[in-house]
Amino acid sequence: MFERFTLDARRAVTGAVDRARAAGAATVTEEHLLLSLLAGGALDRLDVDGAAVTAALEAARRRGGMSRADEEALAGLGIDLAQIVSRIEESHGAGVLAAPAPRRRTLTATLRTALGRPGPDRRHVPLTQGAKKTLEQSLRIALGRGDRHIGTPHLLLALISRPGTVSEVLADHGVTYASAETALAA
Repeated sequence: MFERFTLDARRAVTGAVDRARAAGAATVTEEHLLLSLLAGGALDRLDVDGAAVTAALEAARRRGGMSRADEEALAGLGIDLAQIVSRIEESHGAGVLAAPAPRRRTLTATLRTALGRPGPDRRHVPLTQGAKKTLEQSLRIALGRGDRHIGTPHLLLALISRPGTVSEVLADHGVTYASAETALAA
């Protein structure tokens, strides 16, 4: 499937991997894909405030990645997510739920560090199921539109179409599937 990606779309995916590595994350998430699209200018036509979107994603990460739907479902059970996050942060430190999972060091990385030659961080960072589904959805969107290649607009539309934190953050900033499709087609 990756052979169908345009150069910009490939850069967006590899940029997401680089962002995950830089953050020390164990996996590449939909959030990393969105941040990479923002950095690459894929949302420029939509007049989106990248800093505000980034801040909103960070706020969602502080809630452990829980979406509003998750928060509402918990509230229906009498559980106040904000209160739980507050208590966890009181005990374990601010932003503890947003902290990436600890990285596993490979034997090669350990040996390079021991020899004083750390080299570039090229460890494999797998995609989460959600990120994989987003890439699959981008293919479906491209095929549904009659496009032979998958570009950054298809990746963005796939992120918007999947339920979760990323689509909620985008919707909060005025980016809907219809508005994105209209702006990107222009």
